[in-house]
Amino acid sequence: MKILKFAPYLVGVSQLVLGALYLFMPIGFLAMLGHTPVQADIGYPLSMLAARFLVYGVGMFYIARAPLQNMFWLYGMVAIQALDLAGGLYYTGAGIVSIADSGVAMFNATFIMVILMAYSVGVKKQAEQ
Repeated sequence: MKILKFAPYLVGVSQLVLGALYLFMPIGFLAMLGHTPVQADIGYPLSMLAARFLVYGVGMFYIARAPLQNMFWLYGMVAIQALDLAGGLYYTGAGIVSIADSGVAMFNATFIMVILMAYSVGVKKQAEQ
């Protein structure tokens, strides 16, 4: 369990970084990811996405302080990652985006789901002792 204690912090930091990138440099960040160039007005909906990244990022630090009491929110992040993975699989499978554009994000979604589920199991076992 000791090694997994970092899990919510790692996820929180990743969400904060993504939130900052989507908030402060959305067009440049999409270009860095290899996506098709977009119009500047897409920055507005991406700023709304950024807000969710930022709030859930901070929330992961809150979850880490009292994980047993915040399992709903921890599982919420697992669900978000499952939906992210499903979207990646769909858009990649349909040929809309290449695996080069989606592979890292799909790996990250899977990694986050696995470490958070392992973390939740460890938290529950620790509470039983």
